[in-house]
Amino acid sequence: MHPVLRYFLLFLILCFSIPAAFARSAVDMPSLASVNAAVAYAGENELIVGKNADRPVPIASITKLMTALVVMDSGQALDEWLEFRERHKEAPANAYTRIRVGSEMKRGDMLRIALMSSENFAAYTLARHYPGGYQGFVQAMNDKAAELGMTHTRFVDPTGLSTGNIASAADLVKLVNATARHPEIGEYSTTRYFTGRFRQPRYSLRFGNTNRLVHRKSWGVGISKTGYLDEAGRCLVMTSEMHGRRVVTVFLDSLGTLSPLGDAGRVKRWLANGASGQVAPAAREYAQKKNQAYQSRETRSAGVSVN
Repeated sequence: MHPVLRYFLLFLILCFSIPAAFARSAVDMPSLASVNAAVAYAGENELIVGKNADRPVPIASITKLMTALVVMDSGQALDEWLEFRERHKEAPANAYTRIRVGSEMKRGDMLRIALMSSENFAAYTLARHYPGGYQGFVQAMNDKAAELGMTHTRFVDPTGLSTGNIASAADLVKLVNATARHPEIGEYSTTRYFTGRFRQPRYSLRFGNTNRLVHRKSWGVGISKTGYLDEAGRCLVMTSEMHGRRVVTVFLDSLGTLSPLGDAGRVKRWLANGASGQVAPAAREYAQKKNQAYQSRETRSAGVSVN
């Protein structure tokens, strides 16, 4: 073939293939209702799907995954009985609990109900019994985040009741991968129902999991945490089986309780057959408004830092 003709044919191939590649990358991504999201294969921090994945946002009770990691890494005995003490400062949001002040529970059981049922008093109490106390625990949370390379993350309390706890979706992928080295976190966070035993006085309380997908064997959920605050929206972080592989999914700031579950389903179908799926108009409108609010806040913050 004549060299000129060869180069001409190559030019034509590039002209048609490059736009097609860009079109596929834009169209083939799953449609997600969550304002911020990240998806990766378990054990890997590289994202296969990202949506505002590096934006720092409030994460509500997703915080408790870091609480669990600090507890487990501390090596403290899980069978030690700990006292639920009166709060040393007022909770930043509604901290209703059925647990009686002064009663005791084993550390491992506290961690279980903090993860599966998002029990805030349990997460708070775990921090109070840390060797460095409550403030030492919060510092350990931030130190662990830095160690994991979570550069868009900050913690101010161990429960997630404070909007000051922020992280990006991509950072939370790193956190989930780190928690996987402790099988207890997976077991506790996916417990469907649990009867907590207390002493001094003796009583029992029944707890249920806040993630309905742990009740479905077809999902094979291995690590799970839900979260909600008005400012954070509905949040869901988990690992599950999708198309023959274990996948980390992080969904932050969704309109309602079903939106993160719908996102999980859309990612699962996308991995199986490439279908992008559809998002309800109300969820799209919610995401648009929240994105505008985030961008406005970022612009104001940039103006303050410049001045």
